[in-house]
Amino acid sequence: MPLGRRRTVRRRMSEIGNQKPAALAEMKKCARIARINSAKDLVVYKAAYELAMKILELSKRFPTEEKFALTSQIRRSSRSVCLNLREAWAKRRYEAHFVSKLTDSDGENSETDSSLDFARDCEYISIDEHRALTSKCAEIGRMFSGMMKKSSSFLSHD
Repeated sequence: MPLGRRRTVRRRMSEIGNQKPAALAEMKKCARIARINSAKDLVVYKAAYELAMKILELSKRFPTEEKFALTSQIRRSSRSVCLNLREAWAKRRYEAHFVSKLTDSDGENSETDSSLDFARDCEYISIDEHRALTSKCAEIGRMFSGMMKKSSSFLSHD
């Protein structure tokens, strides 16, 4: 957040400091929203990116015969979560387009989760690695669900 905007937020927060807690909560919410300048600032983007990078590292251990099958597929789907989210963010002027791309991101996240099941069952990753990664997929899925339910709050009015 630029310095001038931070000062404005702090000044407004101090102005409402003696008002009801609901007003303070609303101001804090506005301050959080103001910090989102791109999709990269979203918690869901950061979580999905981190997951994709972990999958990249783990998939380097997959057998060579999986290079053009599971290895390629799991890397592609995990990266597509972030890529589709960036597209959704770019199209947030139009709610239907925004939700459509969020749906695509969520679908890629589900595909990644299924690929992790195959990797576990083929013993390419451990049960603990599978548990940690699928837990992260579930968390990301919940965030997408929340975004889709409250899609209007993410729309750009430029």
